Amino acid sequence: MVFSSLLFLCVFLPVCLGLYYIVNDRTYRNGILIMASLAFYAWGEPSGILILLISTFVSFTGAILAGKHRENIKGKLAMIVSVEINLLILIFLKYSDFLAETVNSLLGTSLEVYERSLPLGISFYTFKTISYIVDVYRGETEPRKSPFKLLLYVSLFHQVTAGPITRYNDIAEAIDNRVETAEDFNTGVSRFIIGLGKKAILAGIAEKSAEIFLYGDYSRLPLLGAWFGILMFALQLYFDFSGYSDMAIGLGYMFGFRYKENFNYPYISKSATEFWRRWHISLGSFFRDYVYIPLGGNRRHQVRNLLVVWFLTGLWHGAGWNYIAWGLYYFVLIVLEKAFLLKLFERIPGIFSRIYLWIATLVGWVFFSQNDIGQAFRYLGIMFGPEAKAISSPELSIYFRNNIVFLIIALIGCTPVAAGIYKRLKKKGETGKAMRFIDKFAKPAFNIAVLVLSVIFLAGQSYSPFMYFKF
Repeated sequence: MVFSSLLFLCVFLPVCLGLYYIVNDRTYRNGILIMASLAFYAWGEPSGILILLISTFVSFTGAILAGKHRENIKGKLAMIVSVEINLLILIFLKYSDFLAETVNSLLGTSLEVYERSLPLGISFYTFKTISYIVDVYRGETEPRKSPFKLLLYVSLFHQVTAGPITRYNDIAEAIDNRVETAEDFNTGVSRFIIGLGKKAILAGIAEKSAEIFLYGDYSRLPLLGAWFGILMFALQLYFDFSGYSDMAIGLGYMFGFRYKENFNYPYISKSATEFWRRWHISLGSFFRDYVYIPLGGNRRHQVRNLLVVWFLTGLWHGAGWNYIAWGLYYFVLIVLEKAFLLKLFERIPGIFSRIYLWIATLVGWVFFSQNDIGQAFRYLGIMFGPEAKAISSPELSIYFRNNIVFLIIALIGCTPVAAGIYKRLKKKGETGKAMRFIDKFAKPAFNIAVLVLSVIFLAGQSYSPFMYFKF
């Protein structure tokens, strides 16, 4: 089940909210959320529930032992073993086929490839359990005495399938003592609708054009068509994933949880370094706190540490050499930026560094979008000229004219322009006429329009999961 489905919108969410708000007791409400979360997960991945429960049990037991003995070797051993079990489960289910195929191609062996399906959200909830175990060992949080509270944290349907990757400390107080208010509920509904619109409308429109140019006949793909296709893919990925994050954050507000932001307008960045402080923030902070800093961070072996982080970042996204190449591509960019590019950007107008970021990002998305590295380099050859048979084409002109309004709206939507106007109006006084009109009439009308349009778009679509579900 996905947030952007009529089943979720018209059945699951209303029933879950109704049951949740019928009872007042916090324990019962947590129980309802656990049952709803397991039902939500089972709808799309029934066989994966056992893996999720095993991961939760291992983390619960390991954290108790790590917390009890954190002052001696027993605690460290408990932490290492429980983290390794979680990682081994992830590696076996996500990477064993990739490893077998790689060994077969390098050594000419015939190791069996099972092509098993990947449990939904395993990359996300594995990182959640690892952060919990390590934080307990470090003394940054106390181990939970109730396995059900940890299960709620791991399985919460708001974020189990595609994040954000929350730390237990971020929602520990909410699990025990959250307070639901009408104001927060309204904020959550509004945020959820914005995310739904991003996914159902903007990402949906971008997807249709991206598929035609990215995965069509390359012998007929013109140079500008290649740039147009990868631009549409970049917009599709942003609105798809940031839309999911908006919906998850909105659901959190509806049920009394506050989740940290996962996106902060990444496409307005001036460097790859800045981009990754704004894109998938929870993943970046995980690798910083649990890999980069423990390895030595900026203090020692910085280049090696960056290499490890970006290799793992690419590998985390998918069991394929294209994802590893994508991660290493950003490693090279960020090393170059730290060496001299960031200093250069400080001396030139910001427009040039933003152009650099857009070009660099679009090149990176080519590796991300193509499962075959050879195809990725062929596509890049068309983008930069050597493989291109023509500059443009009549088909591209038609698609561009048909999508010009969408492109304007989408590119503005990638910036904080609308949010900035709203904040400036609010700063002038919440009692002002403009602010009262926006809050009482314009904003609700906009939300209703987005909701109606989203439902119309969803009614005409087949099953369309979020792009990050496969990771």
